[in-house]
Amino acid sequence: MLAGPESVATRGGRLGHVFFDISVITKGIDGVLEMVGGVLLLVVSPTQLYALARMLTQHELTRDPHDAVANYLLHSTQGLSPGAKTFGAVYLLWHGVVKVVLVTALLQRRRWAYPVAIAAFLLFLAYQLYRYSHTQAPELLVLSVFDVVVVVLTWLEYRRLRRFSGFAP
Repeated sequence: MLAGPESVATRGGRLGHVFFDISVITKGIDGVLEMVGGVLLLVVSPTQLYALARMLTQHELTRDPHDAVANYLLHSTQGLSPGAKTFGAVYLLWHGVVKVVLVTALLQRRRWAYPVAIAAFLLFLAYQLYRYSHTQAPELLVLSVFDVVVVVLTWLEYRRLRRFSGFAP
């Protein structure tokens, strides 16, 4: 027995909703971690950050002195100025708070949250690509691809909920 177009569409909608939930929850966890990182940056000195990075990477670098991640972490913390540390802390806190607020509203199916989240995530994406153009940091490209996926899934979920009046009152 072949599945009709309605059952395929229904299954596709459910699968899309599951991917949406997973991506948004992941974005929320990322937001919480950014907030924690921002607070830590505010309370930990650049010297302490470098010492922590050395401690965390020491074992890996003794096994592989060319480990890209460990060397990147050390290099990132080595010359961290107080101004860069403050900027990073404020950026992480702001970015994290915006994500957590939007993710909470999206998971509650608040109608306003979908277009606002799409706009905010596109702004984050634009900033990440701008930063990539100056730093060539590959992690920014990975984050950007994830943000594009989240924006597309948010748009599809918004359309699905509009079609079925599935928003929270």
